[in-house]
Amino acid sequence: MILGTVGVLGAGHIGVGVVTDLVLHGIPTVVVDLTKDILERAQAEILNNIRFAPALSKTLPRASRDEALRRITLTTDLQDLTSCDFIIENVTEDWGTKKPLYERLGNLVPPEVWEPRYDEINAFERELVDAGTRVVKVAMFVSLDEQKKRLGERLERPDKYWKFNPADIDERGYWPAYQEAYQVMLDRTSTEYAPWHVIPADRKWFARLSVTELLINAMDKLELDWPPAQFDIEEQKRRLAEA
Repeated sequence: MILGTVGVLGAGHIGVGVVTDLVLHGIPTVVVDLTKDILERAQAEILNNIRFAPALSKTLPRASRDEALRRITLTTDLQDLTSCDFIIENVTEDWGTKKPLYERLGNLVPPEVWEPRYDEINAFERELVDAGTRVVKVAMFVSLDEQKKRLGERLERPDKYWKFNPADIDERGYWPAYQEAYQVMLDRTSTEYAPWHVIPADRKWFARLSVTELLINAMDKLELDWPPAQFDIEEQKRRLAEA
């Protein structure tokens, strides 16, 4: 799968960092936020970021900076995200803000757009496997009762408040639809060369043990060993003794 365009929803500091990294790696990016003022400030910050790219350990020449900037599309229209292959959400952690946004995003991309993605995922994983990459795909699921229990624990413990999202209560009403969607995804993207491993996760110890066993088994098949010396060992011992 070739990643054509990425959408970044939210042009705050985190969103700006994401956009900077994407365009420096040659990926066209659509940036969406509420106002043109926010987008203009984000553009200035992105330009400042790419003027000196730490990942490249050097100052980018002007031509490279201009090329990176040309990969960015700034917009206030959510509809512009329909052309994206992938969307990254960086909106402030406020449910009042996120709820209407998620509702709009949920109806934004029609089935004829996302349906072909299953085949694209399979093709991408086929390329990985053919290139020698060991792919281990794990899907861990908790039951509806266990989810309710964990949400309740987060509401009782101050150190867990940060993990609670009011949206989770609303989304419980869509549980059957989620199960159906997950099943379709598993059926369509579990292949002989990159199968899914579905693990019940109500018991964390069991889920972690299962994943550990899968990873150990995959690493054993790689038959890894220490790299051989690229020099004459005895000669280097002699040189070290004389040094």
